[in-house]
Amino acid sequence: MTSTAIVLDQDLWEVVRTCLSGGATIMTTTAAAHIDFTTGEGLRSLLTRIHDAGKAAWRSDRDVPALMDYTATKYAPLARKHGLDAWEAASAAFDVMRTPSVLRANDPWGVVTRAVQITCIAEARANGMLCSTHQARRPQFSVFHDAERFSDRENPLTDYHPAFHHHDHDSEVGHDPVSPESEQVLAVSAVSDTVALFTALGWPEPTVKASIDYICERLARAGNRATAFEALRRDKHARALLDLPASSWHGLLRTVLGNPEPVYVGTSHGRGVLLRLLIGEPVPVLLRDDDLVLTITASIPVRGGGRE
Repeated sequence: MTSTAIVLDQDLWEVVRTCLSGGATIMTTTAAAHIDFTTGEGLRSLLTRIHDAGKAAWRSDRDVPALMDYTATKYAPLARKHGLDAWEAASAAFDVMRTPSVLRANDPWGVVTRAVQITCIAEARANGMLCSTHQARRPQFSVFHDAERFSDRENPLTDYHPAFHHHDHDSEVGHDPVSPESEQVLAVSAVSDTVALFTALGWPEPTVKASIDYICERLARAGNRATAFEALRRDKHARALLDLPASSWHGLLRTVLGNPEPVYVGTSHGRGVLLRLLIGEPVPVLLRDDDLVLTITASIPVRGGGRE
């Protein structure tokens, strides 16, 4: 009996050799089935075949292109979530697929998905912190926030960040002890200048004088500006007594006493007009503060649809 050999494309067919009785061999062909790598066991089988065939199999195996196309499609939403391209996620999946841990895992796709997620997070953090992905994975670097420009924020960074604050108590208070009489004179002068400042910017003089007198009285009882600010902010009786709307009352408090938030400590927003006058800032300097002037004019009381 004669034997016949048929040579076909290796990517589509597998060659099978069988032996007949008498020692003769016959070459037959059978179609090679593609592995369903979308399942965990299918992925394990495909990766095992590639691993056994050597590193060159990633370039020559017939199922690798379809596997990477499927991987890019599968992880595209995860990549977009972190601002990355789908093929960056596929590249991360490719790196982990070559490790033995995927072959031994109970859920190969679960291991790949978790590895891709961690890589995407590290890539996004690295882009934000302007560092390498290797550094972004480390806890001592990942705790920092993304890099920012000074111009990225609506309010200047120097107004509230403690790193830009300087407290020179000696220059503000002075070395020489101040007598009670001098303190009283300074306080009366600061109150008068505050009234004059608000009046010059459009507030009714009787209203602002009564309001600032009331604020100073509560400040003296409270002992500190933060406590006085919080008590006055909730004082609806005072608003009714002074006949001020809520926006005007709150604007007046923030301007006179300063913003009590810790981030504004040491800034002009945190000091308030009274303290700025007491430490030596004259009224003409305050009038050149555009933010202060805008706050005062925006909080002028409104009566009958127009300003007084």
